[in-house]
Amino acid sequence: MQIPSILAACAALAIATAIPASADGAGQTVTPTFQQAITNIPGKSLVAVVVDYAPGGASPSHVHAKSAFIFGYVLSGEIESQVNDGPTRVYRTGESFYETPGSRHPVSRNASKTKPAKLLAVFVVDTDDKQLTVPIEQHDH
Repeated sequence: MQIPSILAACAALAIATAIPASADGAGQTVTPTFQQAITNIPGKSLVAVVVDYAPGGASPSHVHAKSAFIFGYVLSGEIESQVNDGPTRVYRTGESFYETPGSRHPVSRNASKTKPAKLLAVFVVDTDDKQLTVPIEQHDH
């Protein structure tokens, strides 16, 4: 299966699936939308979540599971993001970015104070990794 097909399937699931969401930061809600073992890559799974940001909402600075390769795709609005020590950048609807395993994500927030934003995050991760996101404060202590 080609990557665009996977992303299209995840985006469709993200929009169509109604799974209870959890509020994890100031003005953000994370909704799990898809989880499936990758049968031709033993020990790996594909996991997708949708992050809804309220106007001015943000995720706390965080790291992900050490095995996680992450593809972020802006479904609506504008997301301001920084990965590791790279530049802080604003991604608009239809734009994407990625995080390699072991990356820090110090900035992830809605770039607008007046309009909501929505991000699809697709993880390729070790199937045994259950905690996908850890706030940096918890990770360092």
